[in-house]
Amino acid sequence: MGVDRAVLFRLATNERLERATKALPGGETSAWRAASRYVAGRGRDEALNTAAGLLERGHAVSMDLFGELVHDPEVAARVVEDYLSLAAALPAPPTNAWLSLDLTHLSLDTDPAGAADRLAAVTRDLPPGRRLQVGAENGARADAVLACVLDVAGRGLADRLGATVQANLVRSPADVDALTGAGVHVRLVKGAYLERSGAHPYGEATDVAYLRLAFRLSEGGTTWAMATHDGRLREALLLALGPVPVEQLLGVRPEVLDQLREREVPTRVYVPYGPDWFRYWLRRVAESRGA
Repeated sequence: MGVDRAVLFRLATNERLERATKALPGGETSAWRAASRYVAGRGRDEALNTAAGLLERGHAVSMDLFGELVHDPEVAARVVEDYLSLAAALPAPPTNAWLSLDLTHLSLDTDPAGAADRLAAVTRDLPPGRRLQVGAENGARADAVLACVLDVAGRGLADRLGATVQANLVRSPADVDALTGAGVHVRLVKGAYLERSGAHPYGEATDVAYLRLAFRLSEGGTTWAMATHDGRLREALLLALGPVPVEQLLGVRPEVLDQLREREVPTRVYVPYGPDWFRYWLRRVAESRGA
């Protein structure tokens, strides 16, 4: 992992950098021009238009209203209302449109029990066949995220839930077993956070862990998808396991998605939107330095 990638990840959580960039003459316009490749829009209508275009091309979508690190339960309650409105605005089934969110957007750190209730409220409102995918957080939050997902799955909502497993975390095989046992859909990613401990080194060790987890998921019988832009890893697993669904981020190698669809491999695109786009964009730039 290069030093520049680590620095960019730290900058991605730096509010001062965001304020300074937007305060410069033309700064926000220039930043948005670069970010708009990866972001579906600042508002819901723009994002829904982007999603509609992807759906027309045969790609499923998972829509995410940006947000994380919410500490106020009242703010988290408003997030729930935003997600309920988004769910209502999605094109009707059988259109393959899911939702995605990070649990810290629901005040996981300060109110874990309330976060589970909020997650359940959104999940319960989804029609059959739709899912709410819970995004990855850093390793320090993995216990809380897993507990929240399993809590909501235990309320009879497992068939409308999805969880994200990070291959670089040493704990992930046990998490896969827990999620598989609960009947929760799994999105398998390499893992992008800079972990202080409990993680495999970036590179070969994480790639091997990813392969092992993919086979574990396949043997476990749960529904799952590989979310990676690593072509060698993806093709090796498609050859070994058949047409496992592939998920990608908006704006990253879109031509690959079309090629996969031509091969009848199911595809899904993560479609994020909202006013908090700046730091998400910096994360994508950081990940491009080796992800």
